[in-house]
Amino acid sequence: MTEKLDIASAARHLKSPNIKTRKRALKAIHDLNLRKGASK
Repeated sequence: MTEKLDIASAARHLKSPNIKTRKRALKAIHDLNLRKGASK
């Protein structure tokens, strides 16, 4: 049931009233940014 979150869908999920969804989206954005920074 869980989907892979890309930046666009994670940003959309940040507006959700559900706290778990927001935390999951924030973690996905954080992980994507870490991975992007590590590849430099």
